This record gives sequence, C-alpha cells and structure tokens, in this order.
Amino acid sequence: MSMEEQECADAVLVTEAGPQWLRAEVDRLTRELRETTHEKIQAAEYGLAVLEEKQQLKQRFDELETDYEAVRHELDQLKEAFGQAYSTHR
Repeated sequence: MSMEEQECADAVLVTEAGPQWLRAEVDRLTRELRETTHEKIQAAEYGLAVLEEKQQLKQRFDELETDYEAVRHELDQLKEAFGQAYSTHR
C-alpha cells in the first residue's frame, strides 16, 4: 500500500470514528501534552538547582583552597623559623 493510499485509509477511519472519538483523542493528546510539559519544567528546575549547587560547591572549594594555601605558607615559615632557632641553640 502506497503512502497516499495509507493516508486515505487513515482519513476514512477517522471520519468513520466520528466526532466523539475525535474529541476523546484531542482530550487524550491535550493531557499528554500537559503532562510532558510539566515533566520538562520539572527537569529544567532540577537542572537549575543542580547548577546552582555546583556553583556554590565550586565557590566553597575555591575558598578552602585559598585557606589551604595560606596555612601551608604559614607552616613553611614556621618550619624555617624552627630550623633556624634549632640550629642557633645547638
């Protein structure tokens, strides 16, 4: 059966089904569209929340990394001072 014949056969079936079936089909498709749209919105909101949390975590990581570098530098200075004091008192 060619594509044109299939389309014609489908049109006959829809016409024979009547307006009640068509209304029911429109209602079903409308519900499906509403549900799908709602799911897409939820997914987008979740995605935004994940991105926001990622940004907060990155900011916190950067702060901790800065603190680590400061403490490490201070430790190096203390080691050097201790080494000098130790060699002076020997």
